[in-house]
Amino acid sequence: MEKYRNFIFYILTIAIFSGVIYWFFIQGKTLELGENIVINVKEGSMWNNFTESFMTNLHHPLALLLAQIVTIILTARLFGWICMKLKQPAVIGEMIAGIVLGPSLVGLYFPEFSAFLFPKESLGNLQFLSQIGLILFMYIVGMELDLSVLRKKAHDAVVISHASIIIPFALGVGLSYYIYKEFAPNGIQFSSFALFIAIAMSITAFPVLARIVQERNLQKTKLGTIVITCAAADDITAWCILAAVIAIVKAGSFASSIYVILMAIAYVFLMIKVVRPFLKRIGELQSGKGIISKSIVAIFFLTLIISAYTTEVIGIHALFGAFMAGAIMPENTKFRNLFIEKVEDVALVLLLPLFFVFTGLRTQIGLLNDSHLWIITGLIIMVAVTGKFIGSALTAKFLRINWKDSLTIGALMNTRGLMELIVLNIGYDLGVLSPEIFAMMVIMALFTTFMTGPSLDFINYIFKGKKSSIEENEDENNGKYKVLLSFDKSESGATLLKLADNLTHKMNGNKSITAMNIAPVEELHPFDIDNYEKEHFYEVIETSHQLKLQVTTLFKASNDIEAELVDATNKGNYDFLLIMLGKSIYEGTLLGKLLGFTTKIINPEKLLNTVKGKSYIFDNSPFDDFTLRILDKTNIPVGVMVDKNFESADKIFIPIFDLNDFYLIEYAKRFINNNDSQVIILDAAGQIKKNIEIRELIRNIEHIAPNHISLHNEKSIEKEFLKSQDLMLISSKSWKNLIDSKSLWLSDVPSTLIISNP
Repeated sequence: MEKYRNFIFYILTIAIFSGVIYWFFIQGKTLELGENIVINVKEGSMWNNFTESFMTNLHHPLALLLAQIVTIILTARLFGWICMKLKQPAVIGEMIAGIVLGPSLVGLYFPEFSAFLFPKESLGNLQFLSQIGLILFMYIVGMELDLSVLRKKAHDAVVISHASIIIPFALGVGLSYYIYKEFAPNGIQFSSFALFIAIAMSITAFPVLARIVQERNLQKTKLGTIVITCAAADDITAWCILAAVIAIVKAGSFASSIYVILMAIAYVFLMIKVVRPFLKRIGELQSGKGIISKSIVAIFFLTLIISAYTTEVIGIHALFGAFMAGAIMPENTKFRNLFIEKVEDVALVLLLPLFFVFTGLRTQIGLLNDSHLWIITGLIIMVAVTGKFIGSALTAKFLRINWKDSLTIGALMNTRGLMELIVLNIGYDLGVLSPEIFAMMVIMALFTTFMTGPSLDFINYIFKGKKSSIEENEDENNGKYKVLLSFDKSESGATLLKLADNLTHKMNGNKSITAMNIAPVEELHPFDIDNYEKEHFYEVIETSHQLKLQVTTLFKASNDIEAELVDATNKGNYDFLLIMLGKSIYEGTLLGKLLGFTTKIINPEKLLNTVKGKSYIFDNSPFDDFTLRILDKTNIPVGVMVDKNFESADKIFIPIFDLNDFYLIEYAKRFINNNDSQVIILDAAGQIKKNIEIRELIRNIEHIAPNHISLHNEKSIEKEFLKSQDLMLISSKSWKNLIDSKSLWLSDVPSTLIISNP
């Protein structure tokens, strides 16, 4: 009876209180007497009533906004992914996604769908949400500025930065003189039009530039430091000029805007001298903690909102206030990083794509329906590139920087990206830019951002005398057995290093071990790269000291980790690659398996490999997709580690299922020679006893290292014995067979090294 006690209580509670509710409803009917109760009963079938209600709900403002957000995020991520595969910043794809969803493509070819998804009355909600996203984004941009670097290394950088503003600014004013009559909106003064064209020519996208610098591993070079400092100085200067330009345009003349500019100066003084010390004190109190309390978060968000509100009311735009609020954040790196992580995902993934699409809805490329208009567009691009690219490069060369670095600085400073779109939208909202000139300037922003990567590649091609960090190590490592281990977590790197040491310990000067960490660009912030690298290599370096092992560390940032790893492996002339076995995000749930199956079908790369005969689309591989692609694309043997608290490979177990698995014996030999490992070879399929050559090879190893290798058949292997082993060496094909057969070995063997031989 005791075990049914809770069940009986549950049934009685539901029954009694359901009865009470029913009684109240019956009694409530008597209260309706004498009241004018109107019951809306619609004519027609229940299905018609349902469909009518469904369509009404479908057009509800909230439902429409949510549908817009889903469509925008999916489209932005798709185009961003495509651009990353093309070695371009994801922001270009997001900009293109906005144009695709606007009147230039979807609106042109699918007008009914466009009118349903983006009706004019819904654009107000989209605009306000996108502005919130921009405010948060500018807050992040401000926080990512490392003002300490700017103070220390500002000499040459400020000269280049200000030259890269004044030269395109002057060219922009000159361009305005020729296009004002034709393209300026009615009633707009030449000064207002010229100032906005000029500032649009002068802007540099600091976030995009910083990501490119990280991707190309320039952050630790003198060139990287100069260009990041240039971009930071450019950002601060350009936004101050933009604030002044907005004030002048709104007031109608410089004289009329003097009060706005004075109030802006007072605001900046207040933020630096009063608010900043207060926030710095809060940051110091929180510096020892690993988390930020909700009260502290509230203080900083209030600072952001009040700052943005103040600048909006003054008349220099809310985005300047958001940028300023980020710039005065406490300089404690860990504190900034924690706060950025709280804001970044919502701002960049959820809200910022709304801004790209809102810009795309304003961009009417169809208006450029005449060759003359495209000539003007080409002229705008030429002026923009001449002013920013050539202006920055020549200034750098004047400061005695070599031609390669000068041109690289010019190419990077010419990146405009999202920052350009922000300036253009402000000009459009103020009525300074017409739809035609707006579309031309958006195309210019796309072109100048897109050309950055190819320009850098072309510059490197012209000046290809200097070798990369991988190539520099190549000459001195010729003739050595070279192991590359790639890891994502610090503890994984330490485990792989122990394994690499066991494999090469007694080779002394005839070995080379490189530990590489490739970080996703979106996880890095310009001010935090050094700390990020130290944290990820800490355990690797500590383990190398314990093992008295010389290790070369290699840190990279990339938008495409897989391509970067394959490139480094194939170009570095390594003999062996060690990685950890990853886990698919699609494992574990029915929906996850369905999504994983779907992505295999719609994955273009998978389909292409299937057509070429390299893979089968319905393969049930035991490896995650990342590991599979690494195994497929690398030209050297790859060891995939399944770690179960691995410490040392003193006892090794090697099952041989097939004649093709015999290459594993060579690795057994390396472990015996370098680590004095005890190796047991299991003739699982009876192949070895039939093969004289293999038996002879094993006897040779026994002769060189007696009592270190032995041959067993399957019946002699027991569960307790397997548990006593440190490592199982197995081929990738045999590993798949073990997974498919759900072998008990998988749970009994502590750690496994799956070796794939190309």
